Amino acid sequence: MERVSKGVPVSVITRLSPQDASFYRLETSSNPMHIGSLAIMRATPAEGPCGPLDHDRLLELVASRLPLVPRYRRKVREVPLELGRPVWVQDSRFDPAYHVRRAGLPAPGTDEQLLELVARLSSRPLDQTRPLWEMYLIEGLSGDRCAIFTKTHSALVDGSSAFEIGHVILDNSPYPREVAAEAWVTGHEPGEAELLAMSVIDLATQPAEALEVLRRAGTDAFSFVDAAGKAAGRVVTAVRTAASGTPVSPFNAPTSRNRRFEVVSTDLDDYRTIRRGFDCSINDAILAVVTGALRIFIQSRGEVLTESAAVRAVVPMSVYVEGRHGDRPRPTSEVSSLLIDLPVGEPNPVIRLSHIAHATEPNSRHKRGVRARTLVHMAGFAPASLHAMSVRAASTFAEHTFNLVITNAPGPQQPMYIGGARMLEMYPVSPLLRNQATSIGITSYDGRVFYGLNADRDAMADIGVLSAAVHESMEEMLGACVQ
Repeated sequence: MERVSKGVPVSVITRLSPQDASFYRLETSSNPMHIGSLAIMRATPAEGPCGPLDHDRLLELVASRLPLVPRYRRKVREVPLELGRPVWVQDSRFDPAYHVRRAGLPAPGTDEQLLELVARLSSRPLDQTRPLWEMYLIEGLSGDRCAIFTKTHSALVDGSSAFEIGHVILDNSPYPREVAAEAWVTGHEPGEAELLAMSVIDLATQPAEALEVLRRAGTDAFSFVDAAGKAAGRVVTAVRTAASGTPVSPFNAPTSRNRRFEVVSTDLDDYRTIRRGFDCSINDAILAVVTGALRIFIQSRGEVLTESAAVRAVVPMSVYVEGRHGDRPRPTSEVSSLLIDLPVGEPNPVIRLSHIAHATEPNSRHKRGVRARTLVHMAGFAPASLHAMSVRAASTFAEHTFNLVITNAPGPQQPMYIGGARMLEMYPVSPLLRNQATSIGITSYDGRVFYGLNADRDAMADIGVLSAAVHESMEEMLGACVQ
């Protein structure tokens, strides 16, 4: 499908950015690189013009909002002979019904059955011959509920020109907003010769790109230099890792093709209580609760923790910075990453929080944190988009230099709706990076804080212990507030 200009389809071919291309090529059968989002909905609207949310209604809604995310109609094509990075092209076979699917639980479906289904869906890589996203309406959930599970390849969501589709189907009212219709027709999809010709022209005008292609092509000289460079890189990485003393933890292990998924729902007011009690940020309070849960989980495995024991986490943070547009200041949003040692060996919850607040303080001094309401109302931003950007930020750290990725993206603090149905809960499903057996995604929404724990099925068979430990850690922190 392509945009029409004076009755003629306009072909859109754009090259993947270097980071998009690295994510696309990073994917393996054991490490699918898609970001997931699970929304649990009230199936029958209590108000508004819409009836129960069913597959036809969801498909119609998604089709009407696709003009807001044009990249979701495009797929990735490799350039013949690998002459340049892959490109985004319009999918001439694009069919929304292929991407918006339905799944059912044996009614009345339980939450445990829902999580098992999400784990199975998360385990499957996306079809790389089609646009890199899927959405499932999961029916049969008990209590007049349904669920929408969306997964989008991390290469697709860059946070600037492309955002996660879950954002554009959300409304802040049970009355779905109208989106201006745009005319689309099935357009021309470039052939191999056309892609090759385009890449040759690009290489002639972009020497840096040509050098990259030559290196990848593998002449004897470049192969030798490349192999030597990689060998040197491994030595440097090993030295840095040894120097940094990356902690050994159960969260680092080779991953299988299968996943487990657990969720936790907590009250945002509890974190506000911790913030007031210890004069820290909400983010610090969340990390303190996570640290206590990690401590409980590690001890449940019979491991002895010394007071200096730590879990090194990559904690991407959304920050609001001042940029410029010409002569005028222009605020922008970006995601930075912190490498933090979470003090799981410290038995005192107050001291754990103090260590965390001290570790995050340098970042807060130099960059202002983005308020939740700013992100919600800033065009193009939503929790799933921010989680995708956070995974990108985390991937900039070398393998074996950290134990765990924890993403935390603020969401709207008022009820949101999809096709008139109210969203009750929302859980992120972050991908597992190489040799990362667990990822923790956290999102706040409508007065609650929701945890999504994605884990390797073999290495983390006891991930349920970690989800239960979040509540135990919260009770410990709240108890410290009243002492």
